[in-house]
Amino acid sequence: MSISFEPVALTDITAGPTSLVALDIDGTILHHDGTMSEAVRTAVQEVAATGTHVVLSTGRSTHACLPVLAELGLDSGWAVCSNGAVVARLDPDIEGGYEFTDIVTFDPGPTLRLLREHLPEGIFAVEDLGRGYAVTSEFPAGELSGAVRVIDFEQMCAEPAVRVTVRAPGLGSADFHDLVNRSGLHGVSYAVGWTAWLDIAPDGVSKASALELVRQRLDVPPEATLAAGDGQNDIEMLGWAGVSVAMGGADEVTRAAARWHTGPVEAEGLVPVLDAVLRSRRE
Repeated sequence: MSISFEPVALTDITAGPTSLVALDIDGTILHHDGTMSEAVRTAVQEVAATGTHVVLSTGRSTHACLPVLAELGLDSGWAVCSNGAVVARLDPDIEGGYEFTDIVTFDPGPTLRLLREHLPEGIFAVEDLGRGYAVTSEFPAGELSGAVRVIDFEQMCAEPAVRVTVRAPGLGSADFHDLVNRSGLHGVSYAVGWTAWLDIAPDGVSKASALELVRQRLDVPPEATLAAGDGQNDIEMLGWAGVSVAMGGADEVTRAAARWHTGPVEAEGLVPVLDAVLRSRRE
């Protein structure tokens, strides 16, 4: 396990109620098989116990984020989901344990039709907020959480969406970058996943835009923010944070967006980052 900064580098981010720690989930907290190490769980819980605002910031839907929050014991505070299109406030005293405070939608029709023209074999999904997904055809088993229902493509085009996901089994992430370039995709935000997976959100929406809303509501100083992530959908978040940390599994573009680098999730790279935050409080 290694990290490319000395603990003193994080002294501006002191654990406590005036700081915010934003954490990606997959590849940062969770291993790629969906498991969480005890060391990472303990480190997150110790930071949260100081009153630090620990905010999970993820491309996952709210439905898929909730089990991770539960495993971490985080039942109050905030969560940023769907790459920033959805912000939820966690409260154990309300029905379901959370409420949506911010939802940004867009008209997916033009984007869906453009992408289908350039990728006729693509499978499309839109998030069914708080429940699951609506899809044009079945996704590979295990890739989508919650209730999944198949709908007509034109029906999907007609309904406002917080996020559109495009999948093309058999292609790679480089193919999707090429798709974006070929199609002239514009007027939306997008992020390409590790496989042939493309997430499309309303223009200007990102994890960073949602985290800024949360930061302002909590009255946390901009410099007292830390973000850690491993994917290209974390790039804006890393640029937003006062202290930015890329996981060891991140690609070169994502690593370039962060000031600091730590080990990969397999080596529990998040642990020394959170330990440094805790150490600054003790010192």
